Amino acid sequence: QICNQHNAEAPNLEQAFHRMAQTEPNLDHDVSWFLLPSYWAKIVVALISFLCFANSYDGDFVFDDSEAIINNKDLRAETPLGDLWHHDFWGSKLSSNTSHKSYRPLTVLTFRINYLFAGGFYPVGFHVINIILHCTISVLMVDVFSILLGGLQFSNKGRRLNLAPKTSLLAALLFAVHPVHTECVAGIVGRADLLCALFFLLSFLGYCKAFRENKEGHNFSIFWVLVSVILGAVAMLCKEQGITILGLNAVFDALVINKLNVLEIIQKLLHKDKSLENAGLLRKGLLFRITLLMSGGASILYIRWRIMGTGPPAFTEVDNPASFADSLFVRAINYNYYYSLNAWLLLCPWWLCFDWSMGCIPLIKSVSDWRIIALAALWFCLIGLICQALCSEDSHKRRILTLGLGFLIIPFLPASNLFFRVGFVIAERVIYLPSIGYCILFTYGFSLLSKQAKKKKILAVAVLGILLINVMRCALRSSQWRSEEQLFRSALSVCPLNAKVHYNVGKNLADKGNQSAAIRYYREAVRLNPKYVHAMNNLGNILKERNELQEAEELLSLAVQIQPDFAAAWMNLGIVQNSLRRFEEAEQSYWTAIKHRKKYPDCYYNLGRLYADLNRHIDALNAWRNATVLKPEHSLAWNNMIILLDNTGNLAQAEAVGREALGLIPNDHSLMFSLANVLGKSQKYKESEALFLKAIKANPNAASYHGNLAVLYHRWGNLDLAKKHYEVSLKLDPMAPGTKENYNLLRRKLEQLQKKGG
Repeated sequence: QICNQHNAEAPNLEQAFHRMAQTEPNLDHDVSWFLLPSYWAKIVVALISFLCFANSYDGDFVFDDSEAIINNKDLRAETPLGDLWHHDFWGSKLSSNTSHKSYRPLTVLTFRINYLFAGGFYPVGFHVINIILHCTISVLMVDVFSILLGGLQFSNKGRRLNLAPKTSLLAALLFAVHPVHTECVAGIVGRADLLCALFFLLSFLGYCKAFRENKEGHNFSIFWVLVSVILGAVAMLCKEQGITILGLNAVFDALVINKLNVLEIIQKLLHKDKSLENAGLLRKGLLFRITLLMSGGASILYIRWRIMGTGPPAFTEVDNPASFADSLFVRAINYNYYYSLNAWLLLCPWWLCFDWSMGCIPLIKSVSDWRIIALAALWFCLIGLICQALCSEDSHKRRILTLGLGFLIIPFLPASNLFFRVGFVIAERVIYLPSIGYCILFTYGFSLLSKQAKKKKILAVAVLGILLINVMRCALRSSQWRSEEQLFRSALSVCPLNAKVHYNVGKNLADKGNQSAAIRYYREAVRLNPKYVHAMNNLGNILKERNELQEAEELLSLAVQIQPDFAAAWMNLGIVQNSLRRFEEAEQSYWTAIKHRKKYPDCYYNLGRLYADLNRHIDALNAWRNATVLKPEHSLAWNNMIILLDNTGNLAQAEAVGREALGLIPNDHSLMFSLANVLGKSQKYKESEALFLKAIKANPNAASYHGNLAVLYHRWGNLDLAKKHYEVSLKLDPMAPGTKENYNLLRRKLEQLQKKGG
C-alpha cells in the first residue's frame, strides 16, 4: 500500500535525491582505502568474519550453555512447543519468582531445532550456526553502513545507490573483526544477540525500502513500514534489545529522509515559533510514520508485559552491586563508570572476561577515587560529539554523528540500569549492537583524519594494522571459548578479584578429579566473597568426600545460615551429619531441604539411605519410591530398593521392582546386575544368566559381575563356567570379598569329582 503525501511546495523526490548527491560531501573522496564492487566487498567481509571465529566451531558447551541448553527441558521433544511461549530463556516459568524474565522464545526454538537435527547435545552444530549468523550479519552491515554513511538514495529504476563504498567496507570490516563480539559468536548462548541483530538490521533495511522512488513523488510504502515493525517484534522475541530498532528507525527518518535540524526544531519549540509547521514534520509523512512506529512498539511491549507478568526479575547484590547501593550518588557514579568501561571495551578490546561480577569491579564510593577520571573522559567525549551533532553547520556531519551516537546509545539503553535493574555489571554480549555506532564514529573520524593528512596511505596502513590485530585477537579469544578450562583461566588475569572466576576454575578442576587444586580455588572464592554460598557448598562437598567432616559441617552450616532456603546445602549438611552419626540432625536437614525444594529426588534418595542405616526399612523404601516418582531414571534409588528387598527376603517384591526399573531404564547394567541376583536366588537361572551376561557386556571390567555370575553357575551346577568367571573376577580384583573362598571351594569340589572319575 502506498500513502501519498503531496505538497505543492515540495520538490520532486528524484530531484531532491539528485541535489543531495551533488551538494553533500562524499566520505569516500579523501579516504585511501580499498574500492571493491558491492558483491566483492560482501565476500571479503564474509570470509574475514569467518576467519576470525572459525576455530570455535568444535568447542564445548561452556559457562551459561549448560543452563540454557543442556539443562533446558524446552529443547527436548517431549516438551510441548507451546511451553516455549510461557517460559524464560533458561526454561523456567515466567510466573516463577526465580525467573530472570528473559523472554526469548525464538532463540530457544532455534536451540531446539539444533538439538533435534543433531540428535542430541552435540555442540558442533550449535557453533556452526552461530558462526554463519555472524558472517551473515557482517555482510548485511555493508548495506547498512552504506546507508548510514552515504545516505539513502535510489536510481531511476528504484535501485539503492551505494555512495560510500570504501567507508562502508571499512566500517563493516571493523564490525566483523571486533574482538568484543567473541562471546556472542563463540558462546552458544550468544545466539540471542546474533538473532536479535539479524532481525534488527532487516527491520532497518525494510524501513529504508519504504522510501524507494516512484512516479508519485514524495511517497512511502506503509507495507514496508509495517514489515519493519514486525521484524522489530521478531528481534525482540530473540532478545530484549531488538525493540530499540523502532526508535532508531524514527531517528533515521527524521535525519535522513526529512533532513531535520534537531537544534533548529528545539529552538523553535522553545520560542513557540509558528513556522515549526513548515519544518518538515508533516511534509513527508514523518509524523504519520512515527505514529505507526510508536503504536507498533507500544503494542509489542504491552503483549510482552502481559505474557511476562508484572513482577521484576530477581537478582542478587553480587550480580549487580551498584544497583543495591543505598546512595543515589553511589549508584549514579558507578553506573556511569560501567558505561565508561563498556566504551573502553569498544575502543580497546584487549581485556575480555566471561563474567565481570562479584568484586571484579569494586564500587566507587567516593569522589576521591581516581577512577572518576574515566567518567569525566567519557562525558567529555560524549558532550563534545553531541555538541558537534547538534550545532555543526555541516548538515552531513550532523547527520552522521547523530546516527553514530544513536546506534551507540539507543540499543544499549535496556542494559543501562536506567529503566530497570539488570543482572550483570558488564556483559560483552550486550555491546554487539552498540558497536554499530562505534564503527560509524570510528570510520567518520578516519575520513576526517584522511582529509587533513598529507600521507593518507600511512593512515590507511595504521587502520589495516588495527584490523589485523583484531583478527588475531578474535582468533585467540575464540580458542579460549572452546573449553571451560581455557575460558575460566583466561579470566584470572583480567578479573583476579572476581570470586566467580575462582569458583568456576575450582569447579572445572573438581569435575576433572583434581580435588586438591579445586580446594585452593574454592577457598580463594570464599575469601574474596565471604557470603558466596555456592563456593561454600562445593568446598564442603569435597571436604566431605575427603572425610574432613568437621570443616565440611562448618562451611555448610554457614551457607544455610547466610541463605536459609539453599536446599542443596541443607541436603549436603544432612549427608555430613549422617556420616558423623548425628542421625536426628541429619533427618531434620533433609526435610528442611525438601521444604525449600519440593521436587528434590536426590534428597529423598539420601533420606532413604539414612532410614536404611537406622533399619527403618518401610521409611527407606517410601523415600526411595518418592525419588523415583520425581525422577524415574534415578538408578541409585531403584537399586537400593531392589537390594533392600532382596536382603530382607522379599524376593517377589524385589523382582517386581527390578522389572519396573528396567522397564524405565532398560540399558542400566547395575539394575540388570541387581535383578539377576534376585532371579538367581529365586532359582530362575536361565533368566538370571541372561541378565548377568548383558550386564557384563555393558561393563566387562566389573569384578563383582563376573563373581556373582560364577556363584550362579556354581549353584546351577555349571562348574566349568563357574571356574572361568571366578578366575576373571579374581584377575580384575584379587581382593574381591568372598570370591577367593568360593573359588577355593569350587576347586576342591572339582578335584573331588576328578578323583571319583579316576
